[in-house]
Amino acid sequence: MSRPRALLSVSDKSGIVDLGRALVERGFELVSTGGTARALREAGLEVTSVSDITGHPEMMDGRVKTLHPAVHAGLLARRNREDDLRALAEQGYGPIDLVAVNLYPFRETVARGGVPVGEAMGKVDIGGPTMIRAAAKNHTDVWVVVDPDDYAAVLGVLDGQSDDESALRRRLAAKVFRHISGYDAAVAAYLDGDDAAAPFTAAAASVSTLRYGENPDQEAVFYRLGDTPTGIAALEQLHGKALSYNNLLDLDGALLTLAPFAYSPKPAVAIIKHTTPCGLAVGPSLAEAYDRALATDPVSSFGSVIAVNRSVDLDTAERLSKLFVECLVAPGFDDDALEVLTRKKNVRLLVAPAGPGGIGSEPDSGGWADAGEDVRGMGRFLAAHSLRPDPRVFRSVYGGVLAQSPPRPPFYGVAGESWAVATERTPSEAEWDDLRFAWAAVFGVKSNAILLARGGATLGIGAGQMSRVDASRIAVQKAADADLDLAGSVLASDAFFPFRDGVDAAAEAGVRAIVQPGGSKRDAEVIEAANEHGIAMVLTGRRLFRH
Repeated sequence: MSRPRALLSVSDKSGIVDLGRALVERGFELVSTGGTARALREAGLEVTSVSDITGHPEMMDGRVKTLHPAVHAGLLARRNREDDLRALAEQGYGPIDLVAVNLYPFRETVARGGVPVGEAMGKVDIGGPTMIRAAAKNHTDVWVVVDPDDYAAVLGVLDGQSDDESALRRRLAAKVFRHISGYDAAVAAYLDGDDAAAPFTAAAASVSTLRYGENPDQEAVFYRLGDTPTGIAALEQLHGKALSYNNLLDLDGALLTLAPFAYSPKPAVAIIKHTTPCGLAVGPSLAEAYDRALATDPVSSFGSVIAVNRSVDLDTAERLSKLFVECLVAPGFDDDALEVLTRKKNVRLLVAPAGPGGIGSEPDSGGWADAGEDVRGMGRFLAAHSLRPDPRVFRSVYGGVLAQSPPRPPFYGVAGESWAVATERTPSEAEWDDLRFAWAAVFGVKSNAILLARGGATLGIGAGQMSRVDASRIAVQKAADADLDLAGSVLASDAFFPFRDGVDAAAEAGVRAIVQPGGSKRDAEVIEAANEHGIAMVLTGRRLFRH
């Protein structure tokens, strides 16, 4: 009886030598191509080249090598069909019993940005998807593995350590079709460019079944889009209970809120409750930024989700430990900080991985560029949270899905938009600094949104109201509840003022400068109100509405 054969051809070579060695120990003949064959041979393993199986040399720089009946007949032959096996023998072909293949790194290539079409198309895999699709079709007879994390499970079944062979084969086959679907969707998205109306396809993998949804009587699951974890799916949890549905929503809000501070030369802290910030600040140290953010609304901060753009040190950890926090996400944690924070068994501590490079414009000065790699990695991760390679973000509605281009954060600390002063009075230098901070901070607030700030910290936030004047009143009341003085503060509004009443209320509270998009048919009336109160008003020409 002939030896079983395994065809190994991978771009991600994680664990492939160990897999090859383990298969040889279990009696397999190894068949391989290109770089994978070279890696296996360098490890001292005997490998048969695919061209020896097909009797045909590789062509066109390897573009044609596995597209041959000797490969695909070996994958598709049904072992319980005598006619299939007889056809194999008549052609001098043999069966292939295991395929470990992962595809050319197309997504990783185009994620660099600015990749020419020719280079991108060179990373579109043809033979790989064809082989794994054939193997998955015949998965009852052929093992097919596209994820290195599954190597151990397959070896365990081969060793008789599990009686769940049929279920594992089905699961691995299903993963193949999701893998191919996501891969093809990425290619289509690249070719569509920024066309938000392009057809939408996506492969979603279940990451975890959650205890329940927004409420205990609702079921919930967290799905990851694509094969490579990105965004929230890429966060590494170091400590605490499993993440809940509401935790995940709040984490999304926290990362979105902190995204404008991706390249901040100063430490920044965002405190989130019900997906919108209740406190946000920058400071000379992370601990001071936390204190200032907490001061905005210490009552609402109870049970919050917090995101920071610097590694958590001992001083910050000791202050955080005094507050009940659901989740804390950071680029890292000092050892002594972890020791303090993990005394609370339920707090969820998460580390954000270094995001992909080339997304957004990284500043080369102002303190950020001199920060550690964990900080730079967090900056790229936060920038990627909004500036995603896919040109669309989605929300479901009854009977359909809405798509739009992702929100573009106004990066704090990076020279950007051209603003216009609309009033007789021009903001002072200190007011300009506060206006830039407030405009970045209001980005994460649900509409209607009004945010009051001074000195790089929020003082009051009014969010999610049916009218803008109500949002203004709530922001003022929040500041009063926290005993914060609004004299000399600035105000940011995510959309235009439809009436002058919002400006009148701001002036009464002590606001001295306002930043807003403009564009109302009553802009002249609103600007005149600002002039009457001696308020400086800046129009950005851009709305930051979040419905």
